[in-house]
Amino acid sequence: MAIVKISPAEACFRCAQELLSFETTDGITQPASFVGQSRAFEAVAFGIGIHHQGFNLFINGPQGSGRHEMTKSVVREKAAAQPAQSDWCYVNNFKRPHHPKVFEFPSGESTIFKKELYELVAVLKTTIPAVVEGDDFKERIKTVNEELRKKIDKLIHGVEEKANVDSIALVKSEDGLMFSPMDNNRKPLDRAAFQRLPSETQKKLEGRVAKHQNALQDAVNRIAVLKREAGEVQRKLKTDTVQRAVIDLTNSLKKKYEKRPEVIEYLQDVENDIIIHADDFLYKADGERDILANVFTASSPSFDQYEVNVLVGNHATGAPVIYEDMPTYQNLHGRIEHIARMGMLSTHFTLIKPGALHRANGGYLILDARRLLMQPYSYDGLKRSLRSGQIRIEPIERLLGLMSTVTLEPEPIPLKIKIVLIGDTLLYYMLKYYDPEFHSFFKVQADFEESMDRSPENTNLYAALLAAVITRENLLPMDRSGVASLIEYGAREAGDGAKLSLAVEGLVDVMKEADYIARQQDKTVTEAEDVSAALAARKRRGGRIRDRLFEATRRGLRHIETSGERTGQVNGLSVIVLNADSFGVPTRITALSRPGISQVMDIEREVELGGPLHSKGVLILESFLSSRYARDMPLNLRASLVFEQSYGGVEGDSASCAELCALLSSLADAPVQQGIAITGSISQQGEVQAIGGVNEKVEGFFDLCAERGLSGQEGVIIPATNVSHLMLKSEVVEAIAAQQFNLWSVTTVDEAISLLTSLPAGERGDDGEYPAESVNGRVEATLRSFAISIQMFEKQKFEEEKLPESAPTAEVPVIQSDKK
Repeated sequence: MAIVKISPAEACFRCAQELLSFETTDGITQPASFVGQSRAFEAVAFGIGIHHQGFNLFINGPQGSGRHEMTKSVVREKAAAQPAQSDWCYVNNFKRPHHPKVFEFPSGESTIFKKELYELVAVLKTTIPAVVEGDDFKERIKTVNEELRKKIDKLIHGVEEKANVDSIALVKSEDGLMFSPMDNNRKPLDRAAFQRLPSETQKKLEGRVAKHQNALQDAVNRIAVLKREAGEVQRKLKTDTVQRAVIDLTNSLKKKYEKRPEVIEYLQDVENDIIIHADDFLYKADGERDILANVFTASSPSFDQYEVNVLVGNHATGAPVIYEDMPTYQNLHGRIEHIARMGMLSTHFTLIKPGALHRANGGYLILDARRLLMQPYSYDGLKRSLRSGQIRIEPIERLLGLMSTVTLEPEPIPLKIKIVLIGDTLLYYMLKYYDPEFHSFFKVQADFEESMDRSPENTNLYAALLAAVITRENLLPMDRSGVASLIEYGAREAGDGAKLSLAVEGLVDVMKEADYIARQQDKTVTEAEDVSAALAARKRRGGRIRDRLFEATRRGLRHIETSGERTGQVNGLSVIVLNADSFGVPTRITALSRPGISQVMDIEREVELGGPLHSKGVLILESFLSSRYARDMPLNLRASLVFEQSYGGVEGDSASCAELCALLSSLADAPVQQGIAITGSISQQGEVQAIGGVNEKVEGFFDLCAERGLSGQEGVIIPATNVSHLMLKSEVVEAIAAQQFNLWSVTTVDEAISLLTSLPAGERGDDGEYPAESVNGRVEATLRSFAISIQMFEKQKFEEEKLPESAPTAEVPVIQSDKK
């Protein structure tokens, strides 16, 4: 038998303050960044250093392990040493307005280009009116108008002279030019005088008027042609004048960008458009018209077509590092905004907005994997961009086939980026299993550790990590006792006295709470008692449900016995986890047995309250029974196991040893001491295996026993492999030292049942039999008696049946046994 009573030193692996070579954390000068994460650090450094396609990173590890902070720190340090990345901007496509052009500029030059275009338009707003309204231009326009007037006068005068020869006068009136006969004095006749003329004379004069009316119409048509020709001359004159003014201003820009043919082409398009729309630069609005312009769309001219939409302007040194907290499709790939006017939506290339991929282009984009997957089409869109090496700004409605209106289709931007996804380990392996493309895009895995070895060297590194947190968070310095308490807390959180938890976030929270308590007492240094007070306060804040459960046990609503003996009843231990809070509670496990068809019925499983791991433990228990006892005959056992007063789900196999002990107690008719609880899983060979939450389970049973009064007989049996995991609270350790509470470690179920029943477990002798008064002997005898009872029952049933006389008589075999 290897039953070992656990000593107080084994119950909690204290941190010796002698290992800490400082008085307070102010005396720690050793740098401590990313303690215990050397593997992950190397992977991150490799992932951001290699620049081949597909070598993006997936950072996986537990929440609160500092994976975000370390990733950002390493990436920013690497990015700072890289050159600044290019600027990107969109400009108007004058030939295809729905397809804006994209330009790439060296870092910081896009804003210069935008300013140059803005200044060009601003100067032209004053230059064009100046040259068009200047004396030289007016004089030339005047000359054109004078020539037109002379030609018109000449035509009219010619028509008038010919009419005068025929005594017809050309009269100018409000209705225009008309002909009228003249009297002897060469004066136009009025209507009355004309009516007094003989009819023959009237007809003769009307014929002359009609002849000259046709000539006048020809002259009017010729005048219209002359006016059009003059208008063309004037327009050409204006165009030439404006063109000279525009060319003088754009030539300097063309010379500056002469090695950029796409920019030269764009500047030429700008020049041509300004010349075509020169009248827009001559617009002058009065106050009344400005008011109407705000209401109606047909208002003052717009110069937005000459704008430069700077999508990304990298003015800072180094490559960009972007963390997108809300990775929606639009936030990643950009969007095209719209303006509502008079009930209609319109858009423009200046309303193109960048996404995180644009801002991080040429650098690093950090995303939370879970948030990315929760946003519709974001993950697929990201993979599409990585696959094509381009960023396309498309409305998500178009991807869904829900858009039928015309919208912008900006030119795609070349993409060169390093993506860093941060998520938990389960998510990483699920993506790797279910998404066949995942490995093609994320070839580098950086796996963060949950804990590190608790060696003297690592203990001091842990202290240096605490000192770095204190400096970063501006907390009070902490003395050695406080640091030692936090190191013990780190081991408790790791669930192993030989490990230290790397869940930095939870550790920092405790430090802040201890700092608050110390400041409330006007201390200048945080001590161990402040850390203990912070942990106690935290436990109380989250302990309402635990207190109600223990209150129900104290009042007898939950029936748990901690004294006396019961057959087929064992106190098991379970852990309830509520988010970050967890606590242990004792659970009454009972077993009943009788002869019958071979079956160990798990009532939890039958009513679908037991999980698969719990059911697995019961099946292993059943296999153990059938392989150990009465192997020369069938196992005619019908037994039932149940967690009494359990109304929720039961999962895990940590109670399988307790269930087996309850069943053995029932079969052997051996009472179990109720002051002893047990936890551990069982193997088919009867080995007691390690379980989780050992500290919470021991403390849960201790709290119940301590509340009822300790007699020195109470205790808990745990697997021997869990001894190194013990980091029990001081009250338990003190009770063990005072021999008021006990802890035992066992390796087999024989050791456990021996402790619980105070009877020897028994081993098979040379004759192959167990000692009669041992637990195993009693169990085997009971199972044999069950088999005989079943056989006798079947024989009696067979004999009582009325068989036909012609039927042959069957011989029923009888099993001979020396056992009762």
